[in-house]
Amino acid sequence: MNKNNISDKSNSVPLRGLGVFSNPPLGIRGSFFMLLISMFLFSCSSTRHLPEGARLYKGAQLKLVSTEKVNSKSIKTAALATIRPKPNSSFFGMHPQLWLYQSVGENPKSKFKKWLKKNGEAPVLMTNTNPGVTAAAIDAKLFNMGIFNSHTEFKIIEKKRTASIIYTTHIHAPYKINEVTYNIADDSLSRLILSDKNNALINSGQDYSLDRLKAERIRIDAMLKNRGYFYFNPDYLLFKADTSNINQTISFRVTLKDSIPDNAMKAYRIRNVFVDQNYSLRDAVRDSTKDTLMIRHTIFRGKPSDMNIHPEVILRSVYLRKNEVYSRENHNITLNRLMSMGNFKFVQVKFSESDTTASGYFDANILLTPMPVHNFQAELDLVSKSNNYLGPRMNLSLANRNAFKGAELLKLTAAGSFEAQLSGENKNAFSYAFNPQVELTFPKFLVPFKITPSNSVYIPKTNFALSYNFLKRVGYFNMNTLQFTYGFKWKNSFRVEHEFNPVNISYTSVTNKSGAFTALLDSNSFLKKSYEEQFIVGANYAFTYNEQSVQGKRLQYYFHFFAETAGNVFSLAEFIAGQKPTANNPSKIIGSVYSQYAKFSVDNRVYLNFSKNEKLVFRLFAGVADAYGNSSVLPYNKQFFSGGPNSIRAFRINSLGPGTYLQTTNTNDFLQLGGDIKLEMNSEYRFGIYKFLKGALFVDAGNVWLQKSNSSGQGTPFAFSTFMNELAVGAGFGLRADVSFFVLRFDLAMPLRKPWLTDHRWVINEINVGSGAWRSNNLILNIAIGYPF
Repeated sequence: MNKNNISDKSNSVPLRGLGVFSNPPLGIRGSFFMLLISMFLFSCSSTRHLPEGARLYKGAQLKLVSTEKVNSKSIKTAALATIRPKPNSSFFGMHPQLWLYQSVGENPKSKFKKWLKKNGEAPVLMTNTNPGVTAAAIDAKLFNMGIFNSHTEFKIIEKKRTASIIYTTHIHAPYKINEVTYNIADDSLSRLILSDKNNALINSGQDYSLDRLKAERIRIDAMLKNRGYFYFNPDYLLFKADTSNINQTISFRVTLKDSIPDNAMKAYRIRNVFVDQNYSLRDAVRDSTKDTLMIRHTIFRGKPSDMNIHPEVILRSVYLRKNEVYSRENHNITLNRLMSMGNFKFVQVKFSESDTTASGYFDANILLTPMPVHNFQAELDLVSKSNNYLGPRMNLSLANRNAFKGAELLKLTAAGSFEAQLSGENKNAFSYAFNPQVELTFPKFLVPFKITPSNSVYIPKTNFALSYNFLKRVGYFNMNTLQFTYGFKWKNSFRVEHEFNPVNISYTSVTNKSGAFTALLDSNSFLKKSYEEQFIVGANYAFTYNEQSVQGKRLQYYFHFFAETAGNVFSLAEFIAGQKPTANNPSKIIGSVYSQYAKFSVDNRVYLNFSKNEKLVFRLFAGVADAYGNSSVLPYNKQFFSGGPNSIRAFRINSLGPGTYLQTTNTNDFLQLGGDIKLEMNSEYRFGIYKFLKGALFVDAGNVWLQKSNSSGQGTPFAFSTFMNELAVGAGFGLRADVSFFVLRFDLAMPLRKPWLTDHRWVINEINVGSGAWRSNNLILNIAIGYPF
């Protein structure tokens, strides 16, 4: 075969994953063969109900043939996207949606059968295809990529009840851009376009691309709109091409259309800015001569007594200013900032020609439709945990969106919960909690010094929060926690977010200890130290980079970094005073021992999107913390834990580690041991089953460890030479009801590796689904809201 010919050969990969059992039990082998037979029959049933002589369309292949060196991957991807129709969706070679559609017959009578048919999928037959039209569409797509002389042939492959198509496309190397020249008749427009030439998307040496030409027109239009050309349109730009068949190049001359409206050739300035913060969509723009208030050259319509939000607060988000050249960027910043205030249902900016005699001016009318100031919400949940605790939880909240007429958000919440263990050794153990909180958010940086405002489309937030949490573990203890937080949130872009809390104070006390609880703590010095009264005064910072909201991106990234320190201010003050506190002789503030520690963690995720309903997700979480100075152990609520519905799903919540330590029910289900170091790795394949029902296959691995300096003696401390051998591993599958605004998740998992075992930690050969005892000790059903990551 000619080495320049490009063929579409799929790489065959041998299946090696079926050799888990060297000598599998007969029951497992029988189940496996029954599964293969069921899949075969299920696959065959998809063609059984087809009309006589009809063939089920199984899809198409595309082969590229060229005598020149080309980038076949990108060309093939673009050409495949044009092939229509798409075959019936499949799952491991089966067609469940097609089977649903066919199983109920042509005219179902019952509502249930009609529902099945509606959620099914009609068969895609070979008669639904038009290979000639598709071949022309492939050539048209390639033409837009600079392959002007492609030719596509097709061949139909027919079998007994199915058919497929093979398209063979003969291509050449794409034409390349030789040069780009500009011939703009208007001098002002010409100077602006040429001054921004370095940002051009089309340049010499690039492959021709119609999409890139369209993007270049949009770029020039956006640049001109930021220079005042409000009425300009991308369609006014022309790219006149001159091709050369000798060296397969193409030259462009950028010009303007012959007939362009006069206002499109004119840069506009803003004569007046009007703001109406009580606008109704049913109203026309109000008369600018009645009931107005002028503040910093901006005219507010209405009586001052009717203005719910102080005009100065609104002006912080208005970037359209009197006598300035119109800018689309400032226009969009104004819209986004006013909407992100959270006080308006709708925000519009309408422009009207100014009544003045001067040309090139218009008025900007900012129309704000307010939302109700007060909002009340009530939520009732049923919480189920993998440690067999079950119970209701209620959350009530009352919000005022304009507490002090400065668009401040005042939120009062009261949450309460009750949970009981319905099974297990601690059956009938129960607890209840009450958690009131008041939160006040200001739409700006509230600091004792001046900060220069940025032109970000996002408004920074300053947050004050005061909360109290009461938890009663009946028969064990009462826990009281008082917390105050002062901090900021801001975004650089829709991908990047920061949160900084310079003041984070919490005080926790444990009272009403029972004899049983005291005995539990006395038997474990590490746990006892963790539950001692703790006074935390510190600060924390979080950085988040998130691409999940970027539409159409095949590879999406998520990165979250968190850092927290506590006790260092007190320790520094004591050091200056000549004192040096230690964990054995700790210092106290207001009669309480203060905690001193540092904590860091990273959460990194990669989302590989194959289609709208199919993706592969990888997650790596790593965290490390260290108690020092005034503390020897991290506070209990600052330790790392592993296991549960958002962690290693094959193990009960917070039950893993530290290291090789085995947590038993002797430590109770709410006194799990945490660690100073955490490492977790997750991989999950998500796919659609039909409509809102999704599926997942996943593998999780991880554990927590203590620092070598930690004297608790629980499990093995972290060591680079041994930690890989101490990872817990689990796998399973899940079902998710995903209705976009709500996701109910069911994940069934089983352990594959148990780190506390001494000899053989891999337990794959012990899997025995038919044994009730094995299922009871190994299968974990996680029920949760939302995706795990």
